[in-house]
Parts: sequence; C-alpha cells; structure tokens
Amino acid sequence: MDNYQYKLNGITYNVEIEEIVGNIAKVNVNGKSFEVEMKEPLKAKPKAPHVTPVAAPSAPAFMPSQPAAPAAPAASAGPGKKVVAPLPGTITELKVTVGQTVKTGDTVLVLEAMKMQNNIEAEADGTITKILVNQGDTVMEGATLVVIG
Repeated sequence: MDNYQYKLNGITYNVEIEEIVGNIAKVNVNGKSFEVEMKEPLKAKPKAPHVTPVAAPSAPAFMPSQPAAPAAPAASAGPGKKVVAPLPGTITELKVTVGQTVKTGDTVLVLEAMKMQNNIEAEADGTITKILVNQGDTVMEGATLVVIG
C-alpha cells in the first residue's frame, strides 16, 4: 500500500502499510508484521489513503526528552516468559504489578510508537515476576518489558 522510511535515534526503519480495515492497520516494520490499533477508523478516501495517524513522514515518530536507555540484557530478566517490545517506543501506561496473575491476551502495558498507543499483551498465563520498565521510559525493539513466571 504505502511505504515510508524513518530515521530514529540513528536507526533507519522501513515501514510498509499493508492494509487498513476499520481501525486496525496491518504494518510491516523492517520485515516484522504488526497489527496497530488506531483510536478511530480512517475515513475512506477516493485515492490511496495517507495514514497520518500511524506515521508522520515529515517528523520523527517521537522525540524522547532523554536518550533511550539501553535495553536490559535478557540474562538480567531471569527465568520465565519475557514480554518484549515489538517496536521502539515510549511506555505510557503500566497495567500490571509484580505478583499480579495474568492470562494470555491480557494487556500488560501501553507502548506509544509511531504516534499510536499499542496495547502490549501477555503471551502466556502466569504471574508477573518482574517489571523492567517504568512509565515514560523509551525502549528499543526487542527490549524485555516484563517477565511472566
């Protein structure tokens, strides 16, 4: 559909918007597929839509006030199922606490990426054993966010 290239903190991201159905956009970021839930569905346009809510080509997706902290090494996360950031962004809301029981599909936190709020979900049933981020933290793709034991 539409292709964009962004440079963020010196890293280039190739973003392809594959399909938009209602308020769900299927995008491909550097070869990884994601479904992004938009706040509102886009209105139909006669020509190829420009998806400004998903990505703004004239400006960076976000501007952290501090340099991004390096992602915690996987070894420090400890045993358990790691929930990782699917793309770079800023943690806007933590929905769980250490010791809380979660089921597969429960939202554990909200990650703002490309000006969109993305619910990050538990990938397994269990108990939250570690939370490795705080609200306002900037994370890179692949960073461990929480651990489910």
